[in-house]
Amino acid sequence: MAEKDRPMKTLTLGVGTIAAALSAAFFVAPLCAEEPKPNDASASPAAAKPNDAEMMKQMMELAKLNDNHKLLASLDGIWTYTVKMWMNGDPSSKPDVSKGMATRRSIMGGRYVVMDVKGKMDMPGPDGKMMTAQFQGRGTEGYDNVKKKFVSTWVDNMGTGIMMAEGTYDDASKSFTYTGEYEPMPGMKQKMREVVKMDDKDHMTLEWYETRGSQEVKTMEIDYTRRK
Repeated sequence: MAEKDRPMKTLTLGVGTIAAALSAAFFVAPLCAEEPKPNDASASPAAAKPNDAEMMKQMMELAKLNDNHKLLASLDGIWTYTVKMWMNGDPSSKPDVSKGMATRRSIMGGRYVVMDVKGKMDMPGPDGKMMTAQFQGRGTEGYDNVKKKFVSTWVDNMGTGIMMAEGTYDDASKSFTYTGEYEPMPGMKQKMREVVKMDDKDHMTLEWYETRGSQEVKTMEIDYTRRK
């Protein structure tokens, strides 16, 4: 991975298209052409905004792919998975286990990856009895050249919110670390940390942690195997 494109190796949880660049240039142009006010302290050559051509050049550079995008694209394919869940936050206890399939594919010229997940999971029904539910989820991942971070979103049929996270990649451990916050119930904001380790080209593991009170607990683990 090129050094200039390598993300910072610290814990944290796209890129504009040509159309976005054109729109930005269109709206910024009047601002660039506006005459500075006589008493405006920022009216100096150093504070001048870039012109249309400079902005367009910069945006086109920021829209280019790099090794971070290629890293995400290398995970394209069909994966089977096994999920272990500990809703009590105690990984030493017996987990709830379910299985499913995840399909990853690159879109928009390799700038993003979409992952569609389908599976079955046992969960309490309205009457409190356990029932088997069909699970569907979709994630998007990318590398934001502006933020210099990996970015992701997640939606599924168990809710109506969109979870967003930002992260980094550590080449030594071959792992991504994402952090973010979501709100599963009104007023119950939940901090999360997700670690995805690439064991080899056909195996990866996801570990999910939640902050409960002042303590971080592991509540989920997913083992993925790429289908041949």
